[in-house]
Amino acid sequence: MRFVASLAFVIFGVGTALLTACAGPQGASGARAGRSDIVTESDESELRRRARLRLELAAGYFEQGQINVALDEIKQSLATDPSYVDAHNLRGLVYMRLNNVPLAEQSFRDALALNPRDADVAQNYGWLLCQQNRFDESFKMFDRAANNPTYGSKAKTMMTLGVCQARAGRPAEAEKTLMHAYELDAGNPVTGYNLASLLYERNDLTRAQFYIRRINNSDLANAETLWLGVKTELKLNNRETALQLGEQLKKRFGQSPQAALYDRGAFNE
Repeated sequence: MRFVASLAFVIFGVGTALLTACAGPQGASGARAGRSDIVTESDESELRRRARLRLELAAGYFEQGQINVALDEIKQSLATDPSYVDAHNLRGLVYMRLNNVPLAEQSFRDALALNPRDADVAQNYGWLLCQQNRFDESFKMFDRAANNPTYGSKAKTMMTLGVCQARAGRPAEAEKTLMHAYELDAGNPVTGYNLASLLYERNDLTRAQFYIRRINNSDLANAETLWLGVKTELKLNNRETALQLGEQLKKRFGQSPQAALYDRGAFNE
């Protein structure tokens, strides 16, 4: 069982960063990015089995938003098997959700002390560091994850690195990184949005239009993507398309801040 901090929708603009960290299982139970094999039932000790069952309960509670219950299950998992990297990793994600940075950081450090090659933990720790504006440290963690030859989520790590580079005020590096992430996984709407946003900010409108249209023509459109689409189409003098997107925005996300901006005609905000 692997737990990774993913970005439900990461959006940045001028002075804005809406960053959401959440957790979910990834890969087969016992599989790890730093290992060459998968732990099967015959490899698992009785202590590890009991710890794993506790952790599976914790993951379920965490995904349901029952944070305190999840944390209690994690504590029992670690009491059973203190060397369980996955439990330290999920503990870090829980404390990230609780905005307890010291305990989240300690959890990820404990996990990496047990397995320095665990790419999922490095990814999560990098995201925590990015949120604290500790950019150079976060970049090192993302590089550690991305450079692990057995890691299967490089596209996600490159996307997160690109977001952090943009947040650090390095738009040229961010664009290059996000383009790489897009090449690896063109279907990721977070990558597509952030790439479109970067291109829009530097007035590369035709390219921004390409990426944002792909999202807005799918089921993954939301208030932020529609709003960026409206602004992009207006700058390209495609007023009919902008109007259609604006109507979608008001109909589907009428209570959103973006819909309020649209009603006010605040297209430069």
